[in-house]
Amino acid sequence: MSEPLRALALFAHPDDAEFLCAGTLFLLAERGAAIHVATLTAGDCGSTILPAAEICRVRLKEGERAAALLGAQFTSLKEKDLLVLYDRPTIRKVMELVRRVDPALVFTHSPSDYMLDHETVSRLCQTACFGAMAPNFRTGAGNPSKPVRAIPHLYYAQPAGGTDILGKEVMPSLCVNIGSTLERKERMLACHESQQAWLKSQQGMTGPVDNMRKIAAWTGALAGFEWAEGFRQHLGQGFPSDDKLSELLGKSIIRRREV
Repeated sequence: MSEPLRALALFAHPDDAEFLCAGTLFLLAERGAAIHVATLTAGDCGSTILPAAEICRVRLKEGERAAALLGAQFTSLKEKDLLVLYDRPTIRKVMELVRRVDPALVFTHSPSDYMLDHETVSRLCQTACFGAMAPNFRTGAGNPSKPVRAIPHLYYAQPAGGTDILGKEVMPSLCVNIGSTLERKERMLACHESQQAWLKSQQGMTGPVDNMRKIAAWTGALAGFEWAEGFRQHLGQGFPSDDKLSELLGKSIIRRREV
């Protein structure tokens, strides 16, 4: 019996995957994919009330609870918020994760996003996907995973709010119809109860679920769906040129020309 296809959602903070690609992850899980959700940080700066150690404990539990709704594994590399660095130790940690999961599909942040934690994770993920095959790159792990056999298909989710740091819209080239999974995506996002007050105080976001629905409606309108998640595929030299996500999701996905 063949092993299930594996998909890795690698994002900066607990709740990022829920905002940006959970609907698509549910569709993949329905098709038999094994899902792994990973974060670089445990969200230590995600509170105006709780100290760092306590909010980390809360947010990791929320992340685990959300991943369980998806039937996914959950991992945090426990870097620090606002200090996610593109450096040797962090590249090694991300590389080891990619080798351990050995995914066919990887989802991560847009290369251009509203905060540097997101953008740095995007770069780390690109390097890890590209270099995970190279046996001469040593991660330094105590029991290191073997290099992967193939570079995974890498997909960038829409940036939060749909714009880059200058307010320019970032247009997806792939729109996934999440009409059948929107309610489950909402339940995953609702697991992150600690972030209700934080997002209101830090970003003026009165309701994370309502905000997510606005983004999903905007993306859906681009492709004739009621609700959608948007992506762009990394197509640089050495990466796969076929669109594995569209192959797997079929009529649930619309390819569109980026503007």
